[in-house]
Amino acid sequence: MATQTKNRKFDLKQPRNIATLLSIIPGLGQIYNRRFIKGILLLVVTISFLLAFWDFIDIGIWGIFTLGTIPRDHHSIQLLIQGLISVIVLGFGLAIYAYNFIDARKDAEARAQGKPNPTLLQGVRDFYNNGFPYFMILPGFIMLLFIVVLPLVFMVGLAFTDYNQYNAPPRNLLNWVGFNNFIDLFQIGIWKDTFLSVFAWTIVWTVVATTLQIVLGLFLALLVNDKRIKFKRTIRTVLILPWAVPAFVSILIFSALFNPTFGAINRDILSTFNLMIPWLSDPFWAKVALIMIQTWLGFPFVFALFTGVLQSVPADMYEAADVDGGTRWQKLKFITLPHILFATAPLLIMQYAQNFNNFNIIYLFNEGLPAVRGQNAGGTDILISWVYKLTFETNNYNMAAAITIIMGIIVMGFAFYQFRKTASFKEEGRY
Repeated sequence: MATQTKNRKFDLKQPRNIATLLSIIPGLGQIYNRRFIKGILLLVVTISFLLAFWDFIDIGIWGIFTLGTIPRDHHSIQLLIQGLISVIVLGFGLAIYAYNFIDARKDAEARAQGKPNPTLLQGVRDFYNNGFPYFMILPGFIMLLFIVVLPLVFMVGLAFTDYNQYNAPPRNLLNWVGFNNFIDLFQIGIWKDTFLSVFAWTIVWTVVATTLQIVLGLFLALLVNDKRIKFKRTIRTVLILPWAVPAFVSILIFSALFNPTFGAINRDILSTFNLMIPWLSDPFWAKVALIMIQTWLGFPFVFALFTGVLQSVPADMYEAADVDGGTRWQKLKFITLPHILFATAPLLIMQYAQNFNNFNIIYLFNEGLPAVRGQNAGGTDILISWVYKLTFETNNYNMAAAITIIMGIIVMGFAFYQFRKTASFKEEGRY
């Protein structure tokens, strides 16, 4: 009985099964269904695809597995890139091939039901109604693949090779080394010490600097929103000014102000108290300076964000709290903060993610310096600035790629977890 059922499911005499088998050669299934124009087009497209890309895909797939076999003649990086492009092109080819089967089977089923084949005009109309939107987004999708996805996958690939300053093509061929680069980060002395130190500072930098700018922005927004404050527009304009100035200009100015030799902070302010703080030469004070600068640069955005949200809090909620005898702290805790966090939680999470990869302030302030003995990163380097140095200064591309993958996993994991915990995410789609 089971055998009869199985044979009934795939009967060679059924038109849909005949069309499916013929579609092994693209276009023949459509020709069998008397869709001659579509079948000829699919056959021509398939032949053109194979003639145009066969050699490229063949070399690309070979190269992505071997990374070359003859030094100076084969370039491993070029072979890796060609291999990744080959995978993308092959993916498009397989998609067309799969469409060939699905379309032939669908047309055969329609034919078996006695439905007439659509005319050319009807086919064009059906394509416009059903496939035109996909056709229009196809160029953007292709650009996304080659501009965003391809570089990311290439970077991931480098993390599993031995591409560094001592082993670079075309003089040498690269090799796949598996997870050795990640193991080195956690086991080999200088890599382990540097990674743990930079990672710890990156976490401290992200949490402290971002939290301070959020707290300061919230405090100022609550203060300016108070009914007793006058000239609110003027105060808001002044507090948003640091946001209007380009960040790199402000950072360079602060770099000069914190200069221990001629900077105004040491020379004109701290000197009156007989203090001279080594802002740029001592790692601790350099980190303190960076946190203060980021707080200054980041609070205007948070202030503007919270100010706008505070205007939307219903006044009758505060009036009801006054009737019930609620204190200022209770109104802040049970009305203001929940309303603000519900509306702004995703943006606040983005502030943490942005500061985790805030390369500009670290590099423009003091290039991640001062140097630290026993490490190949500066005292104020965060992971992103360390990756920059490994890439462009010491040419340790494999380790830079490995660290970048770790950074991406951390940021994505943190953002995903926090988004899942926010009330705005939990209540999405309820209203």
